[in-house]
Amino acid sequence: MELSDDRFARSRSTSSLLQRFVPGGAHTYAKGDDQFPEGLAPIISHGRGGHVWDVDGNEYIEYGSGLRSVSLGHAHPRVLQAVRQQLDHGTNFVRPSIIEVEAAQQFLATVSTAEMVKFAKNGSDVTTAAVRLARAATDRPLVAICRDQSPFSTDDWFIGTTLMPAGIPSPVADLTVRFPYGDLEATAELLRRYDGQIACLILEAATQHDPPDGYLAGLRDLAHRHGCVLIFDEMITGFRWSEAGAQGLYGITPDLSTFGKALGNGFALSALAGRRDLMELGGLRHPHDRVFLLSTTHGAETHALAAAIAVIETYVEEHITDRLHELGELLSAGVREVAAAMNVEEHVLVRGRASNLVFATLDDNHQPSQNYRTLFMRQLILGGVLAPSFVVSSAISEDDIERTIDVVAQACGVYRKALDSQDPLPWMGGRAVKPVLRRFV
Repeated sequence: MELSDDRFARSRSTSSLLQRFVPGGAHTYAKGDDQFPEGLAPIISHGRGGHVWDVDGNEYIEYGSGLRSVSLGHAHPRVLQAVRQQLDHGTNFVRPSIIEVEAAQQFLATVSTAEMVKFAKNGSDVTTAAVRLARAATDRPLVAICRDQSPFSTDDWFIGTTLMPAGIPSPVADLTVRFPYGDLEATAELLRRYDGQIACLILEAATQHDPPDGYLAGLRDLAHRHGCVLIFDEMITGFRWSEAGAQGLYGITPDLSTFGKALGNGFALSALAGRRDLMELGGLRHPHDRVFLLSTTHGAETHALAAAIAVIETYVEEHITDRLHELGELLSAGVREVAAAMNVEEHVLVRGRASNLVFATLDDNHQPSQNYRTLFMRQLILGGVLAPSFVVSSAISEDDIERTIDVVAQACGVYRKALDSQDPLPWMGGRAVKPVLRRFV
């Protein structure tokens, strides 16, 4: 498929409008123009299954759909049917709806390691609620986050530790400390240094690699020995690792866990789940001081809960997690094969669990390179593959995988030319893509 620059004209003009009316031109930093090659940041018109179309009419095989939230594919029939049916009954009332019972029961039957659940809209809603609950339960001020992992929240307790802390008072940022993933001794030292001050340890149970043997069990024991609450962020691992998330796959029960993304297949829904004694602190059935846990006007919108019920049923009945792994394995094997054929296998790398693949682009010194990422992404987009990652949805077909591998092969050929000339600039088409979290524009 040949795409000339004028085939992106409407996307470029619409991006300019967005920049005028919306700070950053997008409502999520990871969707910003700066995350895509210059002039090749499509504005999406619609999606169906594993494909999307931009406002210029260009069609793409899409990966990382909705920042990993649309794992069943766009406009999934079963999910839409459930949502449409629920919309006819209203979406929000002055008292809880009957579907809240069904959604909670369905969720807890699937994530059986949890005893109670409370729904909200965004991942940050529930991770911040988990942190607040841990602080209330322990009467401690500090939060310990895993320093090697992706963002846990847009709230001050996390963003204050990043390269974009503007607007967050340093005394707030100083209440968050860090521990390294996989290193129990370093975490134990942190807990000793701040003895009796750390309310919780929060982390993703796994990211690109499975946890070291005994690590999660050891971390849980360490947390409990020091009186801390262990929180698993299952935004990504939820459903992609297993229907019950990473905790279900690895057999380790945290005190609290947070879910989102795949839970609604694009509809806004997140969940805080965990031990009854902790969760009840945010309720009405205890004699202690009340905890303002989660109170969201839209957290239990009926159509989003209907979507979640349909998503969970589809995952369980159709073995979606297995399907995601199968597709990811097929894609990763093909990408590695064509990268090797083009002699760039040490520079174009596929990493992560098969259901959650990312790619790395390394320069001639084998260092991560935004310039080479730009070159690579540019070739993918021109070939009809929209892929800030290689995260699959179950709507991706084997034919889509085959087509993607062909496009990757062409991209690897260009990559080889750039490496041979030791200069990717002629193939970048403009400025480099940029990291999401950075201090300056």
